[in-house]
Amino acid sequence: MCGVAGKLIFNDLSTVNPDLLQNMIGIVNHRGPDECGYYIDDNIGLGHARLSIIDLSGGTQPIHNENKTLWIVYNGEVFNYIELRQELQKKGHSFYTSSDTEVILHLYEEMGAGCLDHLNGQFAFAIWDKQNKELFVARDRVGIRPLFYTRQNNSLVFASEIKSIFMDKTIPRKIDFTSLNQIFTFWSTLNGKTFFKNICELPPGHYLKASATGNISVHQYWDIPFCVPGEQSNMSFERIAEEAGALFQDAVKIRLRADVPVGCYLSGGLDSSGISACVANKFNHNVKTFGIRFHDDAFDEGYFQQRMVSSLGTEHADIIVTNDDINNSLSDTLWHVEKPLLRAAPVPLFLLSKVVQQHQLKVVLTGEGADEVFGGYNIFREAKVRNFWAKNPNSKFRGLLIARLYPYIFKDARLGGMQLSFFKNGLERSSDPLFSHYLRWNNTGKTRQFLSDEALSSYDQEEEYENIKRKLPADFNKWDYLAKAQYLEMKIFLNKYLLSSQGDRVAMAHSLEMRMPFLDFRLIEFMGRIPAAYKIHGLNEKYLLKKVLAGSLPDEIVKRPKQPYRAPFGQAIVNSKNKQLINAVSERSLKQTGLFNVKKVMRFLNKSQSKKALSEVDTMALMGIYSSQLVFDKFIENFPDGPCLGQKPALCVDMRRNSKEA
Repeated sequence: MCGVAGKLIFNDLSTVNPDLLQNMIGIVNHRGPDECGYYIDDNIGLGHARLSIIDLSGGTQPIHNENKTLWIVYNGEVFNYIELRQELQKKGHSFYTSSDTEVILHLYEEMGAGCLDHLNGQFAFAIWDKQNKELFVARDRVGIRPLFYTRQNNSLVFASEIKSIFMDKTIPRKIDFTSLNQIFTFWSTLNGKTFFKNICELPPGHYLKASATGNISVHQYWDIPFCVPGEQSNMSFERIAEEAGALFQDAVKIRLRADVPVGCYLSGGLDSSGISACVANKFNHNVKTFGIRFHDDAFDEGYFQQRMVSSLGTEHADIIVTNDDINNSLSDTLWHVEKPLLRAAPVPLFLLSKVVQQHQLKVVLTGEGADEVFGGYNIFREAKVRNFWAKNPNSKFRGLLIARLYPYIFKDARLGGMQLSFFKNGLERSSDPLFSHYLRWNNTGKTRQFLSDEALSSYDQEEEYENIKRKLPADFNKWDYLAKAQYLEMKIFLNKYLLSSQGDRVAMAHSLEMRMPFLDFRLIEFMGRIPAAYKIHGLNEKYLLKKVLAGSLPDEIVKRPKQPYRAPFGQAIVNSKNKQLINAVSERSLKQTGLFNVKKVMRFLNKSQSKKALSEVDTMALMGIYSSQLVFDKFIENFPDGPCLGQKPALCVDMRRNSKEA
């Protein structure tokens, strides 16, 4: 995995400064510490930081085609590159490397934007067409790899991380209040926005074209494919399980393609256990596995990790994360995440990636995507129960099914029996396209009460909901309840939070590439046609996946209740000894950022210190306030002013000087 950056200056007014490119790459040296390279032409500058995984000696970027009219910088992996290379060679294309990068370039030369339909992988890349003076930038289907851009000062600047863009000192660094509201409602930003004003994110499944004359256009080439019930698969359950199993196994197999060892994350849950078992039993008996442990039994999955390690015989390493570890590493995590967090969950994953790096691995397979694709989240089962309940809202029994989903909530005497009334809220909106997620979003949105008056006045929550509806597929309302919920979860939570804050950003902080077999687009498209009853059978989540994995896992792993990955936070950091919190959320600091209502926050902090335990909403609010203040400090107040030159370029191509190469 790697980092890319570049700048396209419109209308030949000036040329890109090589020092800017080197600084843009230098500040994301963690994404590619092995080597870097640059390409400069009259209008364009491209930079690349390389984490070498395929073609270790010959894959230096930027890479060009046969006549050097096309140049590419690329972050990612295309897992079917071997097959694509063979097809391209038959058509007369010649290669000077063994890398998947060069395959993309020749495929683009052959097919243009249509090349994206043939790539099975996770990627963000930029191709410069020297003859036509056109830049082509693309991102993978589900957004595993990041890509940001901005159009300012008669130029387009893009990069794998926002901090690279901010190395261009002509670009102002300001917080976007609409984005702040979105984060305090959806856990992340929406509609291509980022936490920073005028900095955009290229959406998953999209590509961008920009010409040297200043024309920019963004196009969608793929969307999450669900269909109406009448068009779903009519195969038997046994045949569906057989085909899903074959797709899963091949998705794992091709993700082991690398010229370096590949490990696995192993939490002890169904998803990571299934991947680890597939690798260990079918492809690599000596695979290394890695897991997170917690002292608090409510979060720890150590028993199940060891159960799988004993079953598979893997070489396992884990890290026991304490509350102090989370607090001490939060600031560094936010530097890589580049936006506020409402949960502490990314921090242990940041620490785990460091452990993997210390074991000298660059690649791990992980289980992200299984819950979204196979129907594993409580929010899906909740949507099923609430749809059933809405048909008879006065029933004394239908609502009680919710207690089976959240037994720990219904056992909490402090709630005084308010649980059912909470989940009954909004039943009259069961026909609304966003029905499955209203409860979560409205509950999280309570944290917005602490935002400043200026921030609140810039945002209308109901209008935001309407914006989401306007972007839904044309036949969305005809889908079944589960397909609707899955689509929303994948478009918002998976893409904007899970694959970002808990995925690429915390892994690449320690030069670690995550590969996700459950997000193979073939598996996603296949599961998009599967009836809801095969995903959630009664209230049994991931019913089909359990069938697929049953033969390779111990019964207690397959049958164990789902334990969502969480990390402790909240009361543990609200104390008089936490100097970082005291400084970040002091009255002076709050006034300086202008993000929050100072009086409300100070009252909230005082009350929090007197409580034995914080509610879920209070914990999210505390984390959101704290992390927002830290992000402001890192990116607005104290962003690096000096150069971040990084390593010496392995390749520097300057087309302005008669193609001189060094």
